[in-house]
Amino acid sequence: MNVIQAKIEGLLVIEPDIYTDERGYFFESFSREKYKNIGLPSEFKQDNISRSSSGVIRGLHYQIGNSAQGKLCSVFEGTVLDIAVDIRYGSPTYGQYFSQVLSDENKLQLWIPPGFAHGFSVLSESAVFQYKCTQLYNAESERCIRFDDPDLNIDWKVKEPRLSRKDLNGILFKNIDRDFIY
Repeated sequence: MNVIQAKIEGLLVIEPDIYTDERGYFFESFSREKYKNIGLPSEFKQDNISRSSSGVIRGLHYQIGNSAQGKLCSVFEGTVLDIAVDIRYGSPTYGQYFSQVLSDENKLQLWIPPGFAHGFSVLSESAVFQYKCTQLYNAESERCIRFDDPDLNIDWKVKEPRLSRKDLNGILFKNIDRDFIY
């Protein structure tokens, strides 16, 4: 397993060891001890899977307080552009985002700790996105930043984005509370 520190502190891109032969491939998508040794939590409380079609954008979501989530993200089918925005007030990269293509071909994973807003766009015809969460979902603690926030200026790599009503009604980055202090 190869672990790459992203340009924003705390974010990790993980390249699992992949074993292939004429039958296909095998890799460990999670091993408590291996991932603990690279600094990830040893306990995840919830696994989520979504299937989305081309042009869908989900996010930018995060949870606050005791419900703040770390997420280990991967794609089982298709290709997405995964986005993490640093919302840790006082961080030298506050308001900056990191993007990483995750796909069933590259099998990369992205670790996003608490203190980041998260979203992704679907670049293929469809995609099955999976993420392990360190905390359970709590609707009262959930927050959403607009995907098209002018201060963040995220290039989602989609021409005609498709979003939920909730995501279309997200708040501007400049109006978020200082829920995470660096």
